[in-house]
Amino acid sequence: MDKKNKKKTRKRNKYLSGLLFILIGAACGVLMARYLEAISKGDMPLGKYIVVFGLMLIAMYAAAFLQIIIHETGHLVFGLLSGYRFLSFRIGNLMWIKENEKVRFRKMSLEGTDGQCLMCPPDMEDGKIPFFLYNLGGSFMNIISSLIFAGAYFLCKEIRYLSFFLLLMSIVGIGVAFMNGVPMRLGSGDNDGDNAKSLGKSSAALRSFWVQMKISEQIAKGLRLKEMPEEWFGIPEDDEMQNSMTAAMAVFYENRLMDQHKFEEAGELIDKLCSMNTAIVGLYNNLLACDRLYCELIGNEDEQVINNLRTKEQLKFMKQMKKFPSVLRTEYAFFLLYEKDMTKVNQIKEQFEKCAATYPYASDIESERELLQIADEAAKVLGI
Repeated sequence: MDKKNKKKTRKRNKYLSGLLFILIGAACGVLMARYLEAISKGDMPLGKYIVVFGLMLIAMYAAAFLQIIIHETGHLVFGLLSGYRFLSFRIGNLMWIKENEKVRFRKMSLEGTDGQCLMCPPDMEDGKIPFFLYNLGGSFMNIISSLIFAGAYFLCKEIRYLSFFLLLMSIVGIGVAFMNGVPMRLGSGDNDGDNAKSLGKSSAALRSFWVQMKISEQIAKGLRLKEMPEEWFGIPEDDEMQNSMTAAMAVFYENRLMDQHKFEEAGELIDKLCSMNTAIVGLYNNLLACDRLYCELIGNEDEQVINNLRTKEQLKFMKQMKKFPSVLRTEYAFFLLYEKDMTKVNQIKEQFEKCAATYPYASDIESERELLQIADEAAKVLGI
């Protein structure tokens, strides 16, 4: 896909996702208006009216939160039915991960995602693995739950507040199912429907999907990228970079170079990827920019390159991901080597330690600690 068509597709997806949000919001608004009208027929006092309206808004957010849990549970259930094994389950920044055959509680958040269920895939047979049910299981579960809530609504129609919440759960569930099941790019990544569509079209994308899931499994077991099989990592051909699932393998290759401390190679690869027309999703692009900034800070420290990397959009992303290890590491190097602000450096180091205490992947923390030490060594050479 050329840049012009790619831009058109993204614009179409933006309008489609915006339309779906409006339709879901409108449906919830109509429902709330109907119930408020029915409740206020007896000349309800203004204070009570405001309280009821506030409770309805809380109920709407609660319905969205519960449907996210149902969605991720769908990935888990249909994944297990497809032969996958449990790896981790995250809602917001609350995460349960399997470590040494025990499920432990940790904290981690990713910009642009409300939740995530990661599983270990079965072995590939003839270059194939089941993927359809696992990827679309969340949307299926939302639809199933919406039908159940709709049925419960008709059974409890005379119970005013309960029927309101049941119908709200049904509406929100359908909305979440469509937002995730209809192929499109939402925010900084592709949704489940787009992933399933991609995997069905390309054997290379399917292998990339399998490798990425295996990498997640090994990281959960405590292995670092540099310790994993070399054949898992490589830079896809240019035509394969138009598929977001396959293009992600270039990102993992760069991540491995960072773990191997091959900073010059990593920087050159990031520059190459940025100059290409690729399907790398926004989240990965922003994290690549963090790595590129780090490489520049401990290397040439070109002021123009550093300023070009710290764009308004990038700084906004880093603020949103301010508790993510690689973002903290990059900010540490920036304020140590460029700004030479030791007060800020100490604050970031403290934030990093707080993050490390609850972060789910010990191998990532080990790798990032080494990068912090390399920044410290660079500072000593500069006499900081």
